[in-house]
Amino acid sequence: MHAKILCCFLLINCYFHAQSGGNNAFSLLNFNYSARLAGIGGYSNSAQDQEVSQGIINPSLINLTMAGNYSINQGLLASGINFGQLATAIPLKKGVLLPSIRYINYGNFKGTDEYGNLTNNFSALEYVVGTGYAYPINQAMTIGVSLNVIGSHLETYSSFGLSSNFGASYTSSNKLISFSLLAKNIGYQLKSYVPQSRRALPVDIQASTSLKLKHAPFRFSLIAHHLNQWDITYFDPSIKPTVDALTGETIPQTGAGFGEILARHFTYQVELLTKGVLQLRFGFDYNRRQSLKLEQNPGMSGFSLGLGLKFKKFSLDYGFNIYSKAGFSNSIGLSSKLSDWKKGK
Repeated sequence: MHAKILCCFLLINCYFHAQSGGNNAFSLLNFNYSARLAGIGGYSNSAQDQEVSQGIINPSLINLTMAGNYSINQGLLASGINFGQLATAIPLKKGVLLPSIRYINYGNFKGTDEYGNLTNNFSALEYVVGTGYAYPINQAMTIGVSLNVIGSHLETYSSFGLSSNFGASYTSSNKLISFSLLAKNIGYQLKSYVPQSRRALPVDIQASTSLKLKHAPFRFSLIAHHLNQWDITYFDPSIKPTVDALTGETIPQTGAGFGEILARHFTYQVELLTKGVLQLRFGFDYNRRQSLKLEQNPGMSGFSLGLGLKFKKFSLDYGFNIYSKAGFSNSIGLSSKLSDWKKGK
């Protein structure tokens, strides 16, 4: 029964991330904990601003405008599963430090044996505790690195690991165009759930670019992800070959074509960045749509929507991520600078 429980949690993780296969350790590293990023498809783009969630994913986006900004995010999934994130930015003599905590709490469960008899209650929790650091080479270029400690506790099974993210970003002098390169989840599983079963981490090489229109409050971003793996489509081994009704010959299942494989590597983002209170966000992940949509009723699978409210002393973000007709997530984020609450401000 314990093995079945473990497999169940691994499948849950694969479902939420819509990645190809499920052969990597710590898929929670690719989970989206930020309400703002949820609204734009779950991927960090190349724009540098005050939002610390960007810097958690891509450390080269950490900058001085984040200094003193505290960010709290909380989200809910089906069956009472909740997730969250806490982060802040600390300026140093050279560069900026960004410590963070991320977690997924699967809740409490009733254990049973193979006959359905109750055994013991248990819980499941996974977390990532890390610190990012960014160093500006000049006014245009910034490099960054982060180090994370990973923990996963599923019933009586536990696993630990280390991971790092490496990033480099460029921003034009007019702040309208930016580019970024990111290597995510470079690391090692120190301890696996069971002996002799270590797996590789879900490494993801990304490139992104963002364009802010000069005379309109829109920013468009394009993210190319999983550049380290060409074919990220999933082949279902349970699908049986079809038979030609006329000839009786077996028609084998064919893989995705060049265009389909290429399209799955891109995520699209649009942000409305007004100078007032309201911010609107939109994202589309083609790979998530193709992986999780219902064939007969795909609906809005792969799309995401976000809302941001900027007040004088704090900002409030909401993200709605649509996985399929059968599942979606809601998340809310609050960020503020403590210095803004001092008297006279």
